[in-house]
Amino acid sequence: MRSTRKRAMLAMTSVAALGLLAACGSGSPGSNATSDGSGGSQVTLKVVSLKPGSEDSAFKAFDAQVAQFEEANPDIKIESEEYEWTGPTFAAQLAGGTLPDVFTIPFTDGKTLIENGQLADLDASFKKLPYADKFNPNVLQAGKGEDGKVYGIPYAAYGIGLQYNRTLFTQAGLNPDKPPTTWAEVRADAKAIADKTGQAGYATMSQSNTGGWQLTVATYARGGRVQTMNGAKATATLDNAGTKAALEYLKKLRWDDNSMGSNFLYDWGSINQAFAAGQIGMYTGGSDVYTSLVTSNAISSKDYGLTTLPLEGKDAGVLGGGTLAAVNAKAADKVKDAAVRWIDFYYMKKLTNQDAAVLDAKTLSEAKQPVGTPSLPIFDQATYDTSLTWIKDYINIPTAQVKTFNDKIFGQPLVDEPGRSTQELYAALDTVVQAVLTDKNADIDALLTRANTDVQALLDKP
Repeated sequence: MRSTRKRAMLAMTSVAALGLLAACGSGSPGSNATSDGSGGSQVTLKVVSLKPGSEDSAFKAFDAQVAQFEEANPDIKIESEEYEWTGPTFAAQLAGGTLPDVFTIPFTDGKTLIENGQLADLDASFKKLPYADKFNPNVLQAGKGEDGKVYGIPYAAYGIGLQYNRTLFTQAGLNPDKPPTTWAEVRADAKAIADKTGQAGYATMSQSNTGGWQLTVATYARGGRVQTMNGAKATATLDNAGTKAALEYLKKLRWDDNSMGSNFLYDWGSINQAFAAGQIGMYTGGSDVYTSLVTSNAISSKDYGLTTLPLEGKDAGVLGGGTLAAVNAKAADKVKDAAVRWIDFYYMKKLTNQDAAVLDAKTLSEAKQPVGTPSLPIFDQATYDTSLTWIKDYINIPTAQVKTFNDKIFGQPLVDEPGRSTQELYAALDTVVQAVLTDKNADIDALLTRANTDVQALLDKP
């Protein structure tokens, strides 16, 4: 049975908006039991599918996977909605009960939604999974509440890398097989690309909280931290030396080198679109973004390159993150059970079961969808490496063009995203990034002092 797709542009929000949801609660999900024609009852489970605008071949692959699931689970009928976690409406969708039963959220929002009582307790069903005790505890922690129960199941993890356009590198006289390894080299390559191709040599996200996210990435890469914890107390440290250095770096690329083009208001979706169109030489983003670049932006594989971030200074590290599969807190028990079965099939089985991994890879490859996109282990590196051997015949990404990332990422120290008021912190830094990119005389120290004061006020709230 093919899934029923409904277009739904869903979006993220700041933690401030999320906090409001504790008072208003979430509405009842739209799932209901229907007769399956055999005297039993069939649960209709609403799940998220792909980003709106994805290639039709990607939806065909998704529908094929739904058919496989429904054949194995005749008591569950899947209905899906297109979904993208961007923009300011995620909280309203959750509060209004218009999200599907199963949806996905970033690691950073898990704790807040759990604390607000907006995610279903999946602990009992989770513990029945044969791999429940195999998760990397640091990864699983993102979906756990203070009570130790599981409310969100992590299924994807990434490390930030340097995405680069190999074609623009070649046109600029650079060797695409030798991507930059220092920030000085990134700057020099960005200027060469801008001067010789007319495209932006380097770009960065700057709005919808993504500017603060990527500025935090640049901060970590220079040894800085935007937040520290002392027990339960969080302290904002946005005005640290690493963040200042990252902003001074952007200022030089923008105003001294003219290497950043003319668009200074990118978010995650728009920067991916511009990169796939050959308008950006380099930008920082999650190691798993190639899948979206193919399914949503039709990037040419020959253009794509990925390498590790340059790390400079004491305590430098790579920001790591990931995605949780979660269920609406108002879901009935039978819906929650069905949801975990879907999460197990669609998100997890390909990581833990050889037959499932091969079936998933075969289905995707036949639909010309990416197989083997770089990611970080949900369990451990050995399990991850084994899973890649299962699907080696179906891997279709340009492996040689991401080799420097895959070879080096496991040797780079990973640093978690800031754990308190994360999205608000990112939003505060958005305005700083925008100011530096649009005002040649922007006072970086003053901007960071103001942002730090604003974020600390939020952190100090009971």
